[in-house]
Formats: sequence, C-alpha cells, structure tokens
Amino acid sequence: MAALSLMLLVSGEALELSVRGVDGGGVVFGGVFVALVVAFSVVGTLIVSRHPRNPIGWIFCGVAVATGLGTLAGGYAEYWIAANGASEELGETAAWYASYSWIPFVLVPATFALLLFPDGRLLSPRWRAVAWCAGLGIAGGVSTQALAEGPLEDFPQVTNPYGVIGRPALEPLEALIALLLLVGIAGSALSLVLRFRRAGGEQRQQIKWLAMAGTVSGVTVVVGTASYELLSEDIVDAAIMLSVLGLPLATGIAILRYRLYDIDVVINRTLVYGALTATLAGVYLGSVLVLQLALSGLTEDSGLAVAASTLAVAALFRPARRRIQAAVDRRFYRRKYDAARTLERFGTRLRDEVDLDALGSELSGVVAETMQPASVSLWLRAPKGHR
Repeated sequence: MAALSLMLLVSGEALELSVRGVDGGGVVFGGVFVALVVAFSVVGTLIVSRHPRNPIGWIFCGVAVATGLGTLAGGYAEYWIAANGASEELGETAAWYASYSWIPFVLVPATFALLLFPDGRLLSPRWRAVAWCAGLGIAGGVSTQALAEGPLEDFPQVTNPYGVIGRPALEPLEALIALLLLVGIAGSALSLVLRFRRAGGEQRQQIKWLAMAGTVSGVTVVVGTASYELLSEDIVDAAIMLSVLGLPLATGIAILRYRLYDIDVVINRTLVYGALTATLAGVYLGSVLVLQLALSGLTEDSGLAVAASTLAVAALFRPARRRIQAAVDRRFYRRKYDAARTLERFGTRLRDEVDLDALGSELSGVVAETMQPASVSLWLRAPKGHR
C-alpha cells in the first residue's frame, strides 16, 4: 500500500514538474504531499498488519492512496492542458477528478478517524448520528463538486465533462452539506475529547495526542474553508493539509511512546532483524571476498571461502542478535531497557543480601521502578512453627 501510494504521488509530481518546472511553491506543496503519503501509509500499514479488522488502519491507507491518486490526476491534467499530446477524454476526466479529490483525503481522517479511534468502534450508539452527518456531508460534497455544470474550480479552463446540475440549483444543497460537515467534524472532535476524559492510565496517554491533533485539524478545516474569500488559497490549502498531517503523526507518537495496538513489538522486531540481516549479509560478503583473496594462491575453488563464511555467519547470529536487540532497546525502548537493567542489578544483589527487611524494601523499590504501579505493598508470611 505504501509503495503504491508513493508510486502514484511520484508519477503525479513528475508530470507537474515537466509542465511547470521547479518553483518554490510547487516544491513546498510537493513536500507536504510526500509527508502526507508517507505518514498515512506507514502508520496505516503498521496498524493493518497488527489489527486488520480495525478500520483506522484502512482509513489511513485509503487516505494515502487517495492523496497519491489525486496528485497523479492533477499532474496528468496539467500535462494535458499544456497540449503535450495527451488524450483529451482522459485529460478532462483527470482534471474532473483532481478538482474534488481533496475532499475524501481531508475530511475522512478529520471525521471518521477521530470517531473510531482507537478501537475502531463508536463511543456509543448515540454517536451514529454524527457518523451519518459526516458520511452524508462528505458524499454530498463529492457529488456537488463532481456534477456541477460549468468550469472546474482547480482548472477553470476546463468545463466539467460530467456536469449535469446548474450551480444555482446546488446552492441550497451546498448549505445543507456545509451544516452536515460542521456537525460531523465538530462531533468527531468532541467524541475523541470525551474518550480522553473517560480513559485512564496508558489509554489516556494514547488518546491525548490524537485528541489535540484532531481538535486542531477540525478547527483548521472549518475556519480555513470559511476563509477562502479572505486569505490566499495557497495559504489555506497548506494550513489544512498540515493540520491533517498531524493525525497520522499523533497516532505514530501513541504507537511508539505508549504501545498503542502493541505495534511496538512489530517495530522492535523489524528494527532488530533488519539490522541483523544487514550486518550478517555484510559479514558474509566481506568474509567471502577476504577469504577468496587470502586463498587465491592456494586454490582456485571458492567453495572453501563460502563454507567458512557460512560458518562464521552461523556463529555470529546469536551474539549479534543479542547486541543489536540491546542497542535497539537502549535507543528506542528506553523504559524496557532500564527495567531490564534494574532487574539485573537486583538479581546480583539478591545473592549477597541476608537482611530480610532490607531485601523487602529493595524489592518494593524495584517493583515500583519497573512496573510503576499506583502503590506497592509487601506481605511476608512466616513459616509454620515460627513467630
């Protein structure tokens, strides 16, 4: 999914660059789109790999693909408009799609990602009304943009090839859609804030980051949409996209710092075995080369070098894995690393400690430091026959 999203994005950016050339504004917007695709696709893929039934991961992956597809459509439309021999029918369709492609990848994460975070379910059945408002508002926004007669908003030189409804007839409907979206966005942000207030412990920390990012995103989308007549369109678009970018980043922080979805285990293993594979591959290739050079005067057969290198890699596997695991834990999972070191030190002192009171006090301290419970108490039961 991540590779597909990036391929679509890069293709679209390449088409735009072939028409516009390199300019400051294009580079900035291109960088924002790349960040959007990478953040949504990476976080979404991680969630899907661990919890495929949770819609949050699929929403993030869908946003990444939609962003890449919208960029490709916009790039092809500009390429076609520049009269570079592109298909007219395909060019008009690309311009048509690009004109409203921003709606799903901005509004879906700003509503449904907040409504369903973190377990993929609504806070309660009463929140279905907010979900319906968001869904109908998004569908209505796409429909009015797609079916409105006249020039396309992002490509005014192109007449909507699929327009069947006059702009005046759409005005009352657009007002209703705006109201539905307002309820959907505000209600989604409120839902996550209520989850945060009701949660406790680690779940509260997991929700905190997305609650802040979701509130900022909701306010930015609403205020930005209302400010198109007052501010530069580029400024508003950049502010909205950056606020939406905060959603996958906040989710990523919750995953890395607060073990959201237990994905830290997947990341840990990926880092460990990725580094281990690279290390052992380097050792293998290096040793084969060195041994072949060293044995070149004795034999022309490379089998001995390969066999010796294979044995060296096999011997290095376990110690290399331990060292890389320790390095990953020390760098990325400091709390786990510190807890392991604390237990190791306690185990060393345990062999020499004979004072029961001192041992009990030290045991309570170790539990408090490693497990961080709300309170710690120790009960020692005397053996039968002793007082």
